[in-house]
Amino acid sequence: MASTDSTAEHSAPGRIKAMAQSRAIWPLLALALILIVAGFISPNFYEIRIVEGRLFGNLIDILYRAVPTALVALGMAVVIGTRGIDLSVGSIIAIVGAVIVWRIKMGDPHVTILFTALAAGILCGMWNGFLVAALGIQPIIATLILMVSGRGIGMLINLLYGGTDPSFESAFLQGLSTGSIWLIPTRLVLAAGIFLALWLLIRRTALGLFVESVGGNAAASNLAGVNARVIVFVAYVLCGLLSAWAGIIMTADTHTSDPVSVALYIELDAILAVVIGGGSLAGGRIYLGMTVIGALVIQALTTATLISGLPPEYNLIIKALVVLSVLFLQSANARNAIRGLVSRKPS
Repeated sequence: MASTDSTAEHSAPGRIKAMAQSRAIWPLLALALILIVAGFISPNFYEIRIVEGRLFGNLIDILYRAVPTALVALGMAVVIGTRGIDLSVGSIIAIVGAVIVWRIKMGDPHVTILFTALAAGILCGMWNGFLVAALGIQPIIATLILMVSGRGIGMLINLLYGGTDPSFESAFLQGLSTGSIWLIPTRLVLAAGIFLALWLLIRRTALGLFVESVGGNAAASNLAGVNARVIVFVAYVLCGLLSAWAGIIMTADTHTSDPVSVALYIELDAILAVVIGGGSLAGGRIYLGMTVIGALVIQALTTATLISGLPPEYNLIIKALVVLSVLFLQSANARNAIRGLVSRKPS
């Protein structure tokens, strides 16, 4: 009997059922469906060409434009893994942009400016971590403080040297954002390196286990010898660091500091990317790879909407519907209800 059950589990229907119950399959299917629909809308959607020594095309553009959201979402995934949230990531990007332009105006070496910008993001993460871990303030309130004040801080930094929305030129920083390495956009190579470093930190050290244990049950983790406050603090620092990288890329891309509108609502896209990727706001799990897929789903949807000729306003409605559909299919309760309706026999 046991062998019969084992055979059933390894049969084709059994494998399909197991895949359908996986939270990972639905984001992948959503991404594939969006790309297929976009291919029908634009016959040249899948075309990739080389222009001025660099790969170009819609698929490359999706990867290219998804990088900032993916980086922020990766940091958000770590914070959400501790059962927290960070609403200040957009403001951190605004502060980082202002710091970059400020130090360029002061004449600092551009490599030094890179590390200064990263330090600014880390400092913001330390502030959030201090409020949440040390003072015990609820994460949504603690990070709301910097979310509200951060863009004002960026504007104040701009005003310190007498300019609003100042522009700059930096071959080094702009090369990190808009340059290319062997036909591949530099930001894709940079994002891959950052993802690999974070993956090694989370999956090849005890940090990932500690983060998930704290998110699952902080009290039990403390009893097991894990300092929950330190782990929460580190999670917010990592989120600040990854937001700083996104800020460097976005600021270098636009050549200006615009604290008012840069990365507007990116915190919402980051949270959506984490949730689409199978993460839960209840904490306890980190899905780095699927979080990146979630960011690609959001960007692919935006690109497909734009090439369809629909007004940009429709993108928000379509995004909401797609996200709702993916989350609905990820829900075990929803799948069980559908299965019950389909299998119900008429009396």
